[in-house]
This record gives sequence, structure tokens and C-alpha cells, in this order.
Amino acid sequence: MTPRPSDVPPTIDAAALPDFVVMDVETSCSNVSSICQVGIVGFKDGVEIFEYETLVDPLDRFSSFNIGIHGITGDHVLGAPTFADIHAAVDGHLGGRITVAHSYFDKGALGAACCIHRRPAIETTWLDSVRVAKRAWPELSSHRLNVLTKFLGVRHKHHDALSDARAAGMVIVRAIEHTGIELAGWLAPVNARGGPAPKAAAVGPLKGERIAILGAPRDGALACFLASQGARVMASVGTTTTMLVVSGDQPFGRFFTSHADHRRAEELRRGGASIEIVLEDEIRHRLALPLAW
Repeated sequence: MTPRPSDVPPTIDAAALPDFVVMDVETSCSNVSSICQVGIVGFKDGVEIFEYETLVDPLDRFSSFNIGIHGITGDHVLGAPTFADIHAAVDGHLGGRITVAHSYFDKGALGAACCIHRRPAIETTWLDSVRVAKRAWPELSSHRLNVLTKFLGVRHKHHDALSDARAAGMVIVRAIEHTGIELAGWLAPVNARGGPAPKAAAVGPLKGERIAILGAPRDGALACFLASQGARVMASVGTTTTMLVVSGDQPFGRFFTSHADHRRAEELRRGGASIEIVLEDEIRHRLALPLAW
């Protein structure tokens, strides 16, 4: 039975407030606001302390592509609450807390749904478990949730909002255990430049490329990957740079067009320089390797 707003779990006892909550959503179509399922899980001291899940009538179409991913159809959400109906419950779980999501998609979907349904934005502090996983296990070629759960031995039903939320929460718990970095440390900004760049491999498909990275440190997982393929990782875009790679950590994969390195790369291109601007996913696809998440 789909929970109605009156069935929403009561406010959590103050003594059991979570250290962080995790949210995952499924959408009915390409409109990011078309939330059709919400899953939220709370964690305290590395242990799950509550869960909340509901199907949602997105008041939008269901595309065959999205149905093929999560299996939810229009028939499943008949009689289900709309996002406007559950907004207060979601705000009660997320508002004023640390909210984990696996990539920026869920953050964008929540914001878009609040806007479309004319509800106040939910004020919460977001933490991307993709970014956490990349720092904790840089040796992995993929940081997709289903790959991580297999690596970590966590039970998981992919593209079920509640299971995905629980799995992303366990990524945070295991990352804290694995690295010793507490939750506050994962929230702290990472030095954009980082330390010294890794040494380029003597051979590889990127041999001869001089690559600058936008949105990730030059001693991080992406830099190590590029160097392992023969590229020389640069501190910033210069006249000898041949490629600017935009990290997959950037929201929705969009370029940070206001960033100095991006502006410099565009200026060089207009001046006739041969410099590419590509997404991390694209460069990995060219090399026929798994995507980064």
C-alpha cells in the first residue's frame, strides 16, 4: 500500500537524530522534476536508524526508457501522493541535515520538483557519495553504485529508490571505516589543484597529450587514470595544453564556463590552438573503459 501523507512516520526522537540521511529518487521521464519514487534512509554511528519510501504520482508522462530502468509505470502510481503531498515529509527528514546522494542528479530532481510544484526549496547540506567513493577507492575503474556495492559486498537492488539510498549510505559508512576520515572531513572542500601530478606512463593511448583537469585535483583518481594512459597532467591550461578534461564530479556534466581554465581553453581555440574540451566520461569511452560512476 502506498503511504499517504497521513501515514508518514512521526518525527524522529531527538535522542536518535541521524548523523546523515540519504536520498534517492526515480523519475518517470526525461524531465528531471518527474519524481515517481522517493527513498530516504537515516544513519547514526554507522547504523541505519530509519527508512522512508513512497511511490509518487509525478503528474507527468512515463517514458519507455525510464520504465525500462526502474520498472515503475503509471499504473503503479495510481492513487499515490504527488510531490506536493509529500514535500513536508521530505523536508522533515532532510531539512537542516547532511543529505547524501549518489551524484548530483537527486539534488537537481528535488530542486526541480520543489519549483514545479510550487513548494519551498529544502535547505540541506549535500554530500556526493560518488566523490567520496572516488577519494576512498581511486583504484576502481568505475564508481557506479551497483559496482561499488558488489565491491563492498553490500546487498542492493539497483534503481529501487530505497535500496539505492541504503546502498549510498553504506558507501559513506565504509569510506569512513576504510580511510579514517570522519563525516566532517568528507564535507570539507578538496584542494582543487592538489599535490604533485602523477608521472605519465612511458606508453599508452594518451602518450604525448598534455592534459589539464577542471573540477578535480591533479593528484586525484582522474589524474592518476590519465597519467596511467600516458598523458602528462598539467597544473592549468597553457599554450602547450592539448586537452581540458572536465571531471565527472561536475553537476550534470556541464562545463564550468566561468572557470579560468575553461575561459583560457576557449581563448586558445579561438586563436587557432588545437585544444579539446571533453568530459571525463567521453575520454573514458574513447579508451573503451568503464565510466567513472
